[in-house]
Amino acid sequence: MRTGIAHLPLHGGKAPRWLFQRMTRLAREIACHLVAEHGPQEVLRRLSDPYWFQAFGCVLGFDWHSSGVTTTACGALKEGIRGLEQELGLYAAGGKGAASRRTPDQITAHCERTGHDPAPLVQASRLSAKVDNTALQDGYTLYHHSFFFTADGQWCVVQQGMNDADGMARRYHWLGSGLRSFVEEPHAAICCDRRQAALNLVDRDSAAARAAITEISRTPDRDVTRLLAELPRLDMPRHHLLDARDIRPGQLRKVLLHTYEHPPADFQALLATPGLGPKTLRALALAAELVYGSRAATRDPAAYAFAHGGKDGTPYPVDRARYDHTIDTFRQALQQARLGRGERLDALRRLGRWASAVERAGAAPPSGR
Repeated sequence: MRTGIAHLPLHGGKAPRWLFQRMTRLAREIACHLVAEHGPQEVLRRLSDPYWFQAFGCVLGFDWHSSGVTTTACGALKEGIRGLEQELGLYAAGGKGAASRRTPDQITAHCERTGHDPAPLVQASRLSAKVDNTALQDGYTLYHHSFFFTADGQWCVVQQGMNDADGMARRYHWLGSGLRSFVEEPHAAICCDRRQAALNLVDRDSAAARAAITEISRTPDRDVTRLLAELPRLDMPRHHLLDARDIRPGQLRKVLLHTYEHPPADFQALLATPGLGPKTLRALALAAELVYGSRAATRDPAAYAFAHGGKDGTPYPVDRARYDHTIDTFRQALQQARLGRGERLDALRRLGRWASAVERAGAAPPSGR
């Protein structure tokens, strides 16, 4: 399982039309080659790797420091494979803003064509978003959610949140294969520039807190409300992540009425409760600490190459002729391989093996353009 988080500075501007059209074509050729060589599951594995995804965005022509690489690269790939989903066995759903809310419908539409049950995929989409927006409260609010999956039900998620206070974005990667739990250490590979205190209910040290929160959700709402009403008289330390400002009595009572009438079997089931948002879960975490002494973890889970230039001219302007030549090279290599002439595809394989050997040896590649 390769999953992770990447920290990105927010950066203005967007890909011009002439560049996005090329990005779509190149993303399609890269996806077709990966599927032809390794199968559609390999596309999921690579998208879930934050380092590979960043390099993918840079190859497509986006700047390394631009948060727009996430939405644009996902959009280019989704548009690039449109119409080829059945042939590739690879499907894409979701996107930025309102498009992210259409993810379940898009998953269901694809599954109706393949004859597969969409329910597990829809659940994976919703839970991954709920975890990164609610169970992991690190200061970033999700605004982008892309869901990629194969015909046999494998999946990966690339989603991004924004922190308006410090002008940063954080990208979250998920890979379904090998995922042991949605609510305990779902992120196995983390990369970012900065770590900070966070309410991390998916940390392994939050197991007791998750159990206590789930137990409290089964308690009559009047008892929980009475307990939380006393919080303003408590002398909480300044550094505490949870205090009375986190409580919205009306919303909390609504959720508790639902969970008391329909007791959740575990924390994952509680997390999927309609209406359970970050503030409600923070209030329950505080109640769990007061009643059971089960404190939630506050550990932040977050622990480039240029092929064609960047959209803003960094590190140099996009070379359109070179970009088009790259697309043609991929397309011709795949066409010739299908005709039994695989010399160019073999050359690409040898180049890939050479690059891997250089990386393993820690040596620098030869200089030159």
